Amino acid sequence: MIRFSKWLRPPYQISVLTILLALFLSSVNNLTFLSRAFQVIDKTATLGLGFKIALFVCLNTLFTILLSLGGFRPLFKPFASIIIITTAVISYFMDNYGVIINAAMIQNVLETDRKEAFELLNFGIFWHVGIFGLLPAVLLYVCPVHYQTFPRELLSRGLMIGIAAIIMGGVVFSYYKDFSLTLRNNRELRFFVNPTYPIFALSSYIRRVINPPPPLTQIGLDAKQRFPEGIAGKKSLVILVVGETARAQNFSLNGYQRETNPELSQLPVINFNNTYSCGTATAESLPCMFSHLGKAQYSDTKAKAYENVLDVLTRAGIKVFWRDNNSGCKGVCARIENESTENLQIQELCNSEECFDEVLLNDLQQYVDQLQDNALIVLHQKGSHGPAYYKRHPNRFTRFTPECSSGQVQDCTQQQITNAYDNTILYTDYFLSKVIEFLGRNNAKFNTAMWYMSDHGESLGENGIYLHGLPYFLAPDQQIHIPFILWLSPSLSDQFNIDVACLKQDTYDHYSHDNLFHSLLGLFSINTISYQPSLDVFRACLKPTRN
Repeated sequence: MIRFSKWLRPPYQISVLTILLALFLSSVNNLTFLSRAFQVIDKTATLGLGFKIALFVCLNTLFTILLSLGGFRPLFKPFASIIIITTAVISYFMDNYGVIINAAMIQNVLETDRKEAFELLNFGIFWHVGIFGLLPAVLLYVCPVHYQTFPRELLSRGLMIGIAAIIMGGVVFSYYKDFSLTLRNNRELRFFVNPTYPIFALSSYIRRVINPPPPLTQIGLDAKQRFPEGIAGKKSLVILVVGETARAQNFSLNGYQRETNPELSQLPVINFNNTYSCGTATAESLPCMFSHLGKAQYSDTKAKAYENVLDVLTRAGIKVFWRDNNSGCKGVCARIENESTENLQIQELCNSEECFDEVLLNDLQQYVDQLQDNALIVLHQKGSHGPAYYKRHPNRFTRFTPECSSGQVQDCTQQQITNAYDNTILYTDYFLSKVIEFLGRNNAKFNTAMWYMSDHGESLGENGIYLHGLPYFLAPDQQIHIPFILWLSPSLSDQFNIDVACLKQDTYDHYSHDNLFHSLLGLFSINTISYQPSLDVFRACLKPTRN
Protein backbone atom coordinates (compact mmCIF):
# COMPACT_ATOMS: atom_id res chain seq x y z
CA MET A 1 0.00 0.00 0.00
CA ILE A 2 1.40 3.36 -1.08
CA ARG A 3 1.47 5.89 1.70
CA PHE A 4 -0.11 9.28 1.02
CA SER A 5 3.10 10.99 2.09
CA LYS A 6 4.93 9.45 -0.90
CA TRP A 7 2.85 11.66 -3.20
CA LEU A 8 4.68 14.61 -1.74
CA ARG A 9 8.22 13.23 -2.03
CA PRO A 10 11.02 14.10 -2.19
CA PRO A 11 11.27 15.46 1.39
CA TYR A 12 11.17 19.24 1.67
CA GLN A 13 13.68 21.38 3.45
CA ILE A 14 12.24 23.36 6.35
CA SER A 15 13.36 26.54 4.62
CA VAL A 16 11.20 25.76 1.56
CA LEU A 17 8.15 24.95 3.69
CA THR A 18 8.69 28.08 5.74
CA ILE A 19 8.62 30.28 2.64
CA LEU A 20 5.51 28.51 1.29
CA LEU A 21 3.68 28.85 4.61
CA ALA A 22 4.68 32.52 4.88
CA LEU A 23 3.21 33.12 1.42
CA PHE A 24 0.01 31.36 2.49
CA LEU A 25 -0.32 33.42 5.66
CA SER A 26 0.49 36.66 3.85
CA SER A 27 -2.17 36.17 1.22
CA VAL A 28 -5.03 33.84 2.19
CA ASN A 29 -5.25 34.62 5.92
CA ASN A 30 -4.46 38.33 5.68
CA LEU A 31 -7.08 39.45 3.19
CA THR A 32 -8.49 42.07 5.56
CA PHE A 33 -5.09 43.68 6.13
CA LEU A 34 -4.21 43.66 2.42
CA SER A 35 -7.63 45.02 1.47
CA ARG A 36 -7.44 47.91 3.93
CA ALA A 37 -3.80 48.66 3.15
CA PHE A 38 -4.42 48.66 -0.62
CA GLN A 39 -7.44 50.94 -0.12
CA VAL A 40 -5.17 53.43 1.63
CA ILE A 41 -2.58 53.15 -1.14
CA ASP A 42 -5.20 53.60 -3.86
CA LYS A 43 -6.32 56.88 -2.27
CA THR A 44 -2.80 58.31 -2.59
CA ALA A 45 -1.84 59.41 -6.06
CA THR A 46 1.91 59.12 -5.40
CA LEU A 47 1.69 55.46 -4.37
CA GLY A 48 1.04 52.55 -6.67
CA LEU A 49 1.70 48.93 -7.56
CA GLY A 50 5.35 49.09 -6.52
CA PHE A 51 4.49 50.02 -2.95
CA LYS A 52 1.79 47.33 -2.82
CA ILE A 53 4.39 44.73 -3.80
CA ALA A 54 6.84 46.14 -1.27
CA LEU A 55 4.20 45.92 1.47
CA PHE A 56 3.43 42.32 0.57
CA VAL A 57 7.13 41.39 0.56
CA CYS A 58 7.59 42.89 4.03
CA LEU A 59 4.55 40.98 5.31
CA ASN A 60 5.96 37.78 3.83
CA THR A 61 9.41 38.27 5.35
CA LEU A 62 7.81 39.05 8.72
CA PHE A 63 6.02 35.69 8.73
CA THR A 64 9.16 33.96 7.47
CA ILE A 65 10.98 35.21 10.55
CA LEU A 66 8.09 34.19 12.80
CA LEU A 67 7.91 30.65 11.41
CA SER A 68 11.69 30.27 11.44
CA LEU A 69 11.69 30.67 15.21
CA GLY A 70 10.00 27.28 15.49
CA GLY A 71 11.85 25.57 12.61
CA PHE A 72 13.38 22.70 14.59
CA ARG A 73 12.54 19.02 15.00
CA PRO A 74 10.11 18.14 16.59
CA LEU A 75 8.76 21.67 17.07
CA PHE A 76 8.24 22.74 13.46
CA LYS A 77 5.04 20.93 12.48
CA PRO A 78 3.11 21.54 15.73
CA PHE A 79 4.26 25.16 15.88
CA ALA A 80 3.40 25.88 12.24
CA SER A 81 0.06 24.04 12.51
CA ILE A 82 -0.98 26.12 15.53
CA ILE A 83 -0.08 29.30 13.64
CA ILE A 84 -2.06 28.22 10.56
CA ILE A 85 -5.19 27.22 12.47
CA THR A 86 -5.04 30.31 14.69
CA THR A 87 -4.76 32.66 11.72
CA ALA A 88 -7.68 30.87 10.05
CA VAL A 89 -9.91 31.44 13.09
CA ILE A 90 -8.85 35.08 13.39
CA SER A 91 -9.24 35.75 9.66
CA TYR A 92 -12.81 34.42 9.76
CA PHE A 93 -13.90 37.03 12.28
CA MET A 94 -11.83 39.81 10.73
CA ASP A 95 -13.00 39.07 7.17
CA ASN A 96 -16.66 38.49 8.01
CA TYR A 97 -17.37 40.80 10.96
CA GLY A 98 -14.73 43.50 10.56
CA VAL A 99 -13.55 43.07 14.15
CA ILE A 100 -10.06 43.57 15.52
CA ILE A 101 -8.51 41.05 17.90
CA ASN A 102 -6.94 43.29 20.53
CA ALA A 103 -6.50 42.78 24.28
CA ALA A 104 -9.94 44.25 25.04
CA MET A 105 -11.60 41.92 22.52
CA ILE A 106 -9.78 38.91 23.97
CA GLN A 107 -10.97 39.88 27.44
CA ASN A 108 -14.50 40.38 26.18
CA VAL A 109 -14.54 36.95 24.48
CA LEU A 110 -13.11 35.13 27.48
CA GLU A 111 -15.51 36.82 29.90
CA THR A 112 -18.65 36.62 27.77
CA ASP A 113 -21.56 34.33 28.46
CA ARG A 114 -20.84 30.85 27.08
CA LYS A 115 -24.23 30.75 25.36
CA GLU A 116 -23.47 34.01 23.58
CA ALA A 117 -20.06 32.67 22.58
CA PHE A 118 -21.65 29.57 21.05
CA GLU A 119 -23.81 31.84 18.88
CA LEU A 120 -20.66 32.70 16.97
CA LEU A 121 -20.05 29.04 16.16
CA ASN A 122 -21.77 28.14 12.90
CA PHE A 123 -21.24 26.32 9.64
CA GLY A 124 -19.41 29.30 8.19
CA ILE A 125 -16.60 29.30 10.74
CA PHE A 126 -16.20 25.50 10.60
CA TRP A 127 -16.02 25.61 6.81
CA HIS A 128 -13.55 28.52 6.82
CA VAL A 129 -11.27 27.05 9.48
CA GLY A 130 -11.51 23.62 7.87
CA ILE A 131 -10.42 24.86 4.45
CA PHE A 132 -7.92 27.52 5.43
CA GLY A 133 -6.69 26.07 8.72
CA LEU A 134 -7.15 22.35 9.27
CA LEU A 135 -6.56 21.26 5.66
CA PRO A 136 -3.20 23.07 5.31
CA ALA A 137 -2.20 21.79 8.77
CA VAL A 138 -3.01 18.19 7.74
CA LEU A 139 -1.06 18.58 4.50
CA LEU A 140 1.88 19.90 6.48
CA TYR A 141 1.63 16.98 8.90
CA VAL A 142 1.77 14.31 6.15
CA CYS A 143 4.41 16.18 4.17
CA PRO A 144 7.87 14.55 4.56
CA VAL A 145 10.43 16.99 5.94
CA HIS A 146 14.17 16.69 5.69
CA TYR A 147 15.71 17.62 9.03
CA GLN A 148 19.38 18.30 9.56
CA THR A 149 21.33 17.99 12.75
CA PHE A 150 20.45 20.58 15.35
CA PRO A 151 23.65 22.67 14.83
CA ARG A 152 23.02 22.75 11.07
CA GLU A 153 19.33 23.60 11.58
CA LEU A 154 20.29 26.34 14.01
CA LEU A 155 22.69 27.78 11.44
CA SER A 156 20.08 27.41 8.68
CA ARG A 157 17.39 29.14 10.73
CA GLY A 158 19.81 31.92 11.62
CA LEU A 159 20.66 32.44 7.94
CA MET A 160 16.94 32.34 7.06
CA ILE A 161 16.09 34.99 9.62
CA GLY A 162 19.08 37.08 8.60
CA ILE A 163 18.24 36.97 4.89
CA ALA A 164 14.56 37.77 5.59
CA ALA A 165 15.59 40.69 7.79
CA ILE A 166 17.97 42.01 5.12
CA ILE A 167 15.26 41.77 2.45
CA MET A 168 12.75 43.51 4.71
CA GLY A 169 15.27 46.21 5.59
CA GLY A 170 16.17 46.76 1.96
CA VAL A 171 12.53 47.06 0.88
CA VAL A 172 11.68 49.43 3.73
CA PHE A 173 14.76 51.54 2.94
CA SER A 174 13.79 51.71 -0.74
CA TYR A 175 10.26 52.85 0.11
CA TYR A 176 11.04 54.52 3.44
CA LYS A 177 9.09 57.69 2.73
CA ASP A 178 6.02 55.72 1.62
CA PHE A 179 6.17 53.35 4.61
CA SER A 180 6.76 56.18 7.05
CA LEU A 181 3.92 58.40 5.87
CA THR A 182 1.43 55.62 5.23
CA LEU A 183 1.90 53.82 8.55
CA ARG A 184 2.15 57.04 10.55
CA ASN A 185 -1.10 58.37 9.14
CA ASN A 186 -2.87 55.00 9.27
CA ARG A 187 -1.69 53.49 12.53
CA GLU A 188 -4.78 51.29 12.68
CA LEU A 189 -3.39 49.10 9.87
CA ARG A 190 -1.12 47.29 12.34
CA PHE A 191 -4.22 45.98 14.16
CA PHE A 192 -5.14 43.91 11.10
CA VAL A 193 -1.84 42.03 10.68
CA ASN A 194 -2.72 38.39 11.40
CA PRO A 195 -1.43 36.76 13.60
CA THR A 196 1.31 39.08 14.88
CA TYR A 197 -0.96 41.73 16.39
CA PRO A 198 -3.37 39.18 17.99
CA ILE A 199 -0.32 37.41 19.47
CA PHE A 200 0.87 40.71 20.90
CA ALA A 201 -2.64 41.41 22.23
CA LEU A 202 -2.84 37.98 23.84
CA SER A 203 0.51 38.45 25.55
CA SER A 204 -0.67 41.84 26.87
CA TYR A 205 -3.84 40.26 28.23
CA ILE A 206 -1.93 37.39 29.85
CA ARG A 207 0.48 39.80 31.52
CA ARG A 208 -2.45 41.75 32.88
CA VAL A 209 -4.15 38.60 34.20
CA ILE A 210 -1.14 36.94 35.82
CA ASN A 211 0.04 40.10 37.55
CA PRO A 212 -1.29 40.19 41.12
CA PRO A 213 -4.26 42.52 41.47
CA PRO A 214 -3.37 45.87 42.99
CA PRO A 215 -4.52 46.58 46.54
CA LEU A 216 -8.01 48.05 46.57
CA THR A 217 -8.06 51.77 47.30
CA GLN A 218 -11.18 53.03 49.04
CA ILE A 219 -12.79 56.22 47.79
CA GLY A 220 -15.49 58.40 49.24
CA LEU A 221 -14.56 57.59 52.82
CA ASP A 222 -16.37 60.75 53.88
CA ALA A 223 -19.57 59.87 51.98
CA LYS A 224 -22.73 60.77 53.88
CA GLN A 225 -26.38 61.18 52.93
CA ARG A 226 -27.97 64.56 53.44
CA PHE A 227 -31.38 62.91 53.86
CA PRO A 228 -30.83 59.42 55.33
CA GLU A 229 -34.34 59.40 56.77
CA GLY A 230 -35.88 60.32 53.46
CA ILE A 231 -37.94 63.39 52.58
CA ALA A 232 -41.59 63.96 53.48
CA GLY A 233 -41.83 60.49 54.93
CA LYS A 234 -40.50 58.75 51.82
CA LYS A 235 -37.23 57.00 51.08
CA SER A 236 -35.78 57.04 47.55
CA LEU A 237 -35.79 54.05 45.20
CA VAL A 238 -33.81 54.33 41.97
CA ILE A 239 -33.61 51.58 39.34
CA LEU A 240 -30.60 51.81 37.06
CA VAL A 241 -31.08 49.74 33.90
CA VAL A 242 -27.77 48.96 32.22
CA GLY A 243 -28.57 48.37 28.57
CA GLU A 244 -26.62 45.99 26.40
CA THR A 245 -25.45 46.75 22.86
CA ALA A 246 -28.14 49.37 22.30
CA ARG A 247 -27.23 52.16 19.92
CA ALA A 248 -28.93 55.55 19.98
CA GLN A 249 -29.38 55.60 16.22
CA ASN A 250 -32.18 53.01 16.33
CA PHE A 251 -34.30 54.70 18.99
CA SER A 252 -37.28 56.53 17.56
CA LEU A 253 -36.98 58.91 20.52
CA ASN A 254 -33.81 60.08 18.76
CA GLY A 255 -35.52 60.57 15.40
CA TYR A 256 -35.21 57.06 13.97
CA GLN A 257 -37.79 56.65 11.21
CA ARG A 258 -39.20 53.43 12.66
CA GLU A 259 -41.39 53.43 15.74
CA THR A 260 -39.12 51.45 18.05
CA ASN A 261 -40.22 53.33 21.20
CA PRO A 262 -44.03 53.21 21.17
CA GLU A 263 -44.21 52.80 24.96
CA LEU A 264 -41.62 55.33 26.10
CA SER A 265 -42.94 57.94 23.68
CA GLN A 266 -46.18 57.94 25.69
CA LEU A 267 -44.40 58.41 29.02
CA PRO A 268 -42.85 61.54 30.57
CA VAL A 269 -39.26 60.43 30.03
CA ILE A 270 -36.26 62.67 29.48
CA ASN A 271 -34.19 61.50 26.52
CA PHE A 272 -30.58 62.65 26.22
CA ASN A 273 -29.74 62.07 22.58
CA ASN A 274 -26.08 63.11 22.53
CA THR A 275 -24.52 60.54 24.86
CA TYR A 276 -21.38 58.47 24.30
CA SER A 277 -19.92 55.37 25.88
CA CYS A 278 -16.59 54.87 27.60
CA GLY A 279 -15.73 51.78 25.53
CA THR A 280 -16.98 49.54 22.76
CA ALA A 281 -17.32 46.26 24.70
CA THR A 282 -18.95 45.26 27.97
CA ALA A 283 -15.72 44.17 29.67
CA GLU A 284 -14.38 47.71 29.26
CA SER A 285 -17.49 49.90 29.36
CA LEU A 286 -19.17 48.38 32.40
CA PRO A 287 -16.31 48.96 34.89
CA CYS A 288 -15.60 52.36 33.31
CA MET A 289 -19.14 53.71 33.63
CA PHE A 290 -19.25 52.96 37.37
CA SER A 291 -15.71 54.25 37.98
CA HIS A 292 -14.73 57.72 39.18
CA LEU A 293 -11.80 57.71 36.75
CA GLY A 294 -13.69 58.74 33.65
CA LYS A 295 -12.79 57.72 30.11
CA ALA A 296 -9.66 59.91 29.98
CA GLN A 297 -8.04 58.20 32.98
CA TYR A 298 -9.60 54.74 32.72
CA SER A 299 -7.67 51.52 32.31
CA ASP A 300 -8.56 48.03 33.42
CA THR A 301 -5.66 47.98 35.88
CA LYS A 302 -6.57 51.33 37.39
CA ALA A 303 -10.24 50.41 37.71
CA LYS A 304 -9.37 47.27 39.66
CA ALA A 305 -7.30 49.37 42.05
CA TYR A 306 -10.24 51.53 43.14
CA GLU A 307 -13.73 51.11 44.51
CA ASN A 308 -16.60 52.29 42.34
CA VAL A 309 -19.75 54.33 42.87
CA LEU A 310 -21.68 51.30 44.19
CA ASP A 311 -19.14 51.01 47.01
CA VAL A 312 -19.45 54.71 47.81
CA LEU A 313 -23.24 54.54 47.88
CA THR A 314 -23.12 51.49 50.15
CA ARG A 315 -20.70 53.23 52.50
CA ALA A 316 -23.10 56.17 52.70
CA GLY A 317 -25.93 53.87 53.77
CA ILE A 318 -27.68 53.32 50.44
CA LYS A 319 -28.96 49.77 49.95
CA VAL A 320 -27.49 48.56 46.64
CA PHE A 321 -28.58 45.42 44.78
CA TRP A 322 -27.38 44.13 41.37
CA ARG A 323 -29.49 41.70 39.33
CA ASP A 324 -27.88 40.32 36.16
CA ASN A 325 -29.37 38.77 33.01
CA ASN A 326 -26.11 38.98 31.09
CA SER A 327 -22.56 37.68 31.35
CA GLY A 328 -21.86 39.14 34.79
CA CYS A 329 -20.96 42.52 36.23
CA LYS A 330 -17.23 42.38 35.32
CA GLY A 331 -16.27 42.89 38.95
CA VAL A 332 -18.41 46.00 39.45
CA CYS A 333 -20.80 44.24 41.86
CA ALA A 334 -18.17 42.13 43.62
CA ARG A 335 -18.62 43.84 46.99
CA ILE A 336 -22.40 44.32 47.01
CA GLU A 337 -25.43 42.04 47.06
CA ASN A 338 -25.92 40.56 43.60
CA GLU A 339 -27.92 37.89 41.84
CA SER A 340 -27.85 36.23 38.41
CA THR A 341 -30.99 35.15 36.55
CA GLU A 342 -29.02 32.55 34.58
CA ASN A 343 -30.47 29.51 36.35
CA LEU A 344 -34.08 30.70 36.57
CA GLN A 345 -36.59 28.59 34.70
CA ILE A 346 -39.79 30.61 34.55
CA GLN A 347 -41.88 29.21 31.74
CA GLU A 348 -43.36 32.45 30.44
CA LEU A 349 -40.06 34.37 30.67
CA CYS A 350 -37.40 31.79 29.81
CA ASN A 351 -36.68 29.18 27.17
CA SER A 352 -34.18 26.35 27.10
CA GLU A 353 -31.32 28.73 26.25
CA GLU A 354 -31.88 31.96 28.18
CA CYS A 355 -34.35 34.27 29.90
CA PHE A 356 -35.81 37.44 28.44
CA ASP A 357 -35.14 40.70 30.25
CA GLU A 358 -38.55 40.78 31.91
CA VAL A 359 -37.16 38.15 34.28
CA LEU A 360 -35.21 40.96 35.94
CA LEU A 361 -38.48 42.16 37.46
CA ASN A 362 -39.52 38.71 38.66
CA ASP A 363 -40.19 38.76 42.44
CA LEU A 364 -38.50 42.15 42.66
CA GLN A 365 -41.47 43.48 44.59
CA GLN A 366 -40.65 41.10 47.44
CA TYR A 367 -37.19 42.65 47.66
CA VAL A 368 -38.59 46.19 47.59
CA ASP A 369 -41.18 45.42 50.27
CA GLN A 370 -38.49 44.70 52.84
CA LEU A 371 -36.41 47.80 52.10
CA GLN A 372 -35.91 50.16 55.02
CA ASP A 373 -33.30 52.44 53.46
CA ASN A 374 -32.81 54.56 50.37
CA ALA A 375 -31.98 52.07 47.63
CA LEU A 376 -30.43 51.60 44.21
CA ILE A 377 -31.31 48.52 42.14
CA VAL A 378 -29.17 47.81 39.08
CA LEU A 379 -30.72 45.65 36.34
CA HIS A 380 -28.19 44.44 33.75
CA GLN A 381 -29.99 43.53 30.53
CA LYS A 382 -29.36 40.91 27.88
CA GLY A 383 -30.64 43.70 25.67
CA SER A 384 -29.58 43.63 22.02
CA HIS A 385 -26.53 41.42 22.28
CA GLY A 386 -25.63 39.84 18.94
CA PRO A 387 -25.08 38.17 16.70
CA ALA A 388 -28.32 36.20 17.35
CA TYR A 389 -30.50 39.27 17.82
CA TYR A 390 -33.64 37.26 17.10
CA LYS A 391 -33.12 35.36 20.36
CA ARG A 392 -33.20 38.52 22.49
CA HIS A 393 -36.96 39.13 22.30
CA PRO A 394 -40.15 37.08 22.68
CA ASN A 395 -41.96 36.12 19.48
CA ARG A 396 -44.68 38.69 20.03
CA PHE A 397 -42.11 41.43 19.44
CA THR A 398 -41.19 40.20 15.97
CA ARG A 399 -42.77 43.26 14.38
CA PHE A 400 -40.17 44.15 11.79
CA THR A 401 -39.89 41.34 9.26
CA PRO A 402 -38.30 39.44 7.74
CA GLU A 403 -35.70 39.31 10.49
CA CYS A 404 -32.35 37.57 10.38
CA SER A 405 -32.88 34.31 12.25
CA SER A 406 -29.25 33.22 12.22
CA GLY A 407 -26.15 33.96 14.26
CA GLN A 408 -24.23 34.16 10.99
CA VAL A 409 -25.43 37.68 10.33
CA GLN A 410 -23.10 38.31 7.40
CA ASP A 411 -25.22 35.83 5.42
CA CYS A 412 -28.37 37.89 6.02
CA THR A 413 -29.33 41.01 4.13
CA GLN A 414 -28.75 44.40 5.69
CA GLN A 415 -32.50 44.84 6.09
CA GLN A 416 -32.97 41.46 7.79
CA ILE A 417 -30.22 42.27 10.31
CA THR A 418 -31.72 45.68 10.99
CA ASN A 419 -35.18 44.16 11.42
CA ALA A 420 -33.93 41.67 14.01
CA TYR A 421 -32.01 44.36 15.85
CA ASP A 422 -34.92 46.80 15.82
CA ASN A 423 -37.12 44.13 17.35
CA THR A 424 -34.71 43.96 20.30
CA ILE A 425 -34.99 47.75 20.73
CA LEU A 426 -38.76 47.42 20.59
CA TYR A 427 -38.59 44.86 23.39
CA THR A 428 -36.24 47.05 25.43
CA ASP A 429 -38.76 49.85 25.04
CA TYR A 430 -41.46 47.59 26.45
CA PHE A 431 -39.19 46.40 29.27
CA LEU A 432 -38.34 49.95 30.32
CA SER A 433 -42.03 50.83 30.37
CA LYS A 434 -42.58 47.87 32.72
CA VAL A 435 -39.78 49.15 34.97
CA ILE A 436 -41.48 52.56 35.11
CA GLU A 437 -44.81 50.86 35.81
CA PHE A 438 -43.17 48.89 38.62
CA LEU A 439 -41.78 52.07 40.14
CA GLY A 440 -45.15 53.76 39.80
CA ARG A 441 -46.72 51.05 41.93
CA ASN A 442 -44.23 51.91 44.66
CA ASN A 443 -44.70 55.69 44.61
CA ALA A 444 -46.76 55.64 47.81
CA LYS A 445 -43.74 54.45 49.79
CA PHE A 446 -40.80 55.78 47.77
CA ASN A 447 -39.62 58.71 45.70
CA THR A 448 -38.76 56.79 42.54
CA ALA A 449 -36.65 57.21 39.41
CA MET A 450 -35.35 55.16 36.49
CA TRP A 451 -32.02 55.74 34.77
CA TYR A 452 -31.38 53.81 31.51
CA MET A 453 -28.00 53.85 29.80
CA SER A 454 -26.45 51.33 27.42
CA ASP A 455 -22.89 50.05 27.85
CA HIS A 456 -22.01 50.49 24.17
CA GLY A 457 -23.54 50.39 20.71
CA GLU A 458 -23.40 48.01 17.75
CA SER A 459 -22.47 47.86 14.07
CA LEU A 460 -25.01 46.17 11.83
CA GLY A 461 -22.93 45.80 8.68
CA GLU A 462 -22.28 49.44 7.91
CA ASN A 463 -19.04 49.60 5.88
CA GLY A 464 -18.68 45.84 6.33
CA ILE A 465 -18.40 46.08 10.13
CA TYR A 466 -20.54 43.94 12.45
CA LEU A 467 -20.98 43.58 16.21
CA HIS A 468 -18.77 45.78 18.42
CA GLY A 469 -15.38 45.92 20.13
CA LEU A 470 -13.29 48.00 17.74
CA PRO A 471 -10.60 50.18 19.34
CA TYR A 472 -12.33 53.37 20.43
CA PHE A 473 -10.50 55.69 18.05
CA LEU A 474 -11.48 53.42 15.14
CA ALA A 475 -15.03 52.70 16.26
CA PRO A 476 -17.85 54.10 14.12
CA ASP A 477 -20.50 56.26 15.75
CA GLN A 478 -22.86 53.28 15.89
CA GLN A 479 -20.62 51.56 18.47
CA ILE A 480 -20.19 54.52 20.84
CA HIS A 481 -23.33 56.69 20.48
CA ILE A 482 -25.67 55.26 23.11
CA PRO A 483 -29.18 55.87 24.48
CA PHE A 484 -29.60 57.61 27.83
CA ILE A 485 -33.15 57.96 29.23
CA LEU A 486 -34.42 59.23 32.57
CA TRP A 487 -37.79 58.95 34.27
CA LEU A 488 -38.42 60.81 37.51
CA SER A 489 -41.55 60.42 39.59
CA PRO A 490 -43.27 63.74 40.37
CA SER A 491 -42.63 63.21 44.08
CA LEU A 492 -38.88 62.74 43.57
CA SER A 493 -38.47 65.78 41.33
CA ASP A 494 -40.61 67.87 43.70
CA GLN A 495 -38.98 66.74 46.94
CA PHE A 496 -35.44 67.10 45.56
CA ASN A 497 -36.26 70.35 43.74
CA ILE A 498 -35.23 69.04 40.32
CA ASP A 499 -36.46 71.24 37.49
CA VAL A 500 -37.64 68.70 34.91
CA ALA A 501 -38.26 71.41 32.31
CA CYS A 502 -34.64 72.48 32.72
CA LEU A 503 -33.43 68.89 32.19
CA LYS A 504 -35.45 68.61 28.99
CA GLN A 505 -33.79 71.75 27.68
CA ASP A 506 -30.37 70.16 28.22
CA THR A 507 -31.03 66.92 26.33
CA TYR A 508 -28.90 68.02 23.37
CA ASP A 509 -25.86 68.66 25.55
CA HIS A 510 -22.98 66.19 25.37
CA TYR A 511 -23.10 63.48 28.03
CA SER A 512 -21.19 60.25 28.56
CA HIS A 513 -20.59 57.40 30.97
CA ASP A 514 -18.47 59.88 32.94
CA ASN A 515 -21.69 61.45 34.22
CA LEU A 516 -23.06 58.32 35.88
CA PHE A 517 -20.79 58.22 38.96
CA HIS A 518 -21.40 61.82 40.00
CA SER A 519 -25.07 61.96 38.99
CA LEU A 520 -25.91 58.98 41.19
CA LEU A 521 -24.18 60.68 44.11
CA GLY A 522 -26.13 63.83 43.35
CA LEU A 523 -29.45 62.02 42.98
CA PHE A 524 -29.03 60.44 46.41
CA SER A 525 -27.72 63.72 47.89
CA ILE A 526 -24.38 62.23 48.92
CA ASN A 527 -21.77 64.64 50.27
CA THR A 528 -18.24 63.47 49.53
CA ILE A 529 -14.97 64.85 48.24
CA SER A 530 -15.21 62.35 45.37
CA TYR A 531 -18.23 64.17 43.95
CA GLN A 532 -17.70 66.50 40.98
CA PRO A 533 -20.71 68.81 40.55
CA SER A 534 -19.79 69.64 36.95
CA LEU A 535 -20.44 66.02 35.95
CA ASP A 536 -23.76 65.74 37.76
CA VAL A 537 -26.58 65.75 35.22
CA PHE A 538 -29.00 67.17 37.80
CA ARG A 539 -26.82 69.86 39.35
CA ALA A 540 -27.51 72.65 36.87
CA CYS A 541 -31.26 72.02 37.11
CA LEU A 542 -31.73 72.18 40.87
CA LYS A 543 -34.13 74.85 41.97
CA PRO A 544 -32.53 77.43 44.29
CA THR A 545 -35.01 76.63 47.06
CA ARG A 546 -33.26 73.33 47.78
CA ASN A 547 -31.56 73.34 51.18
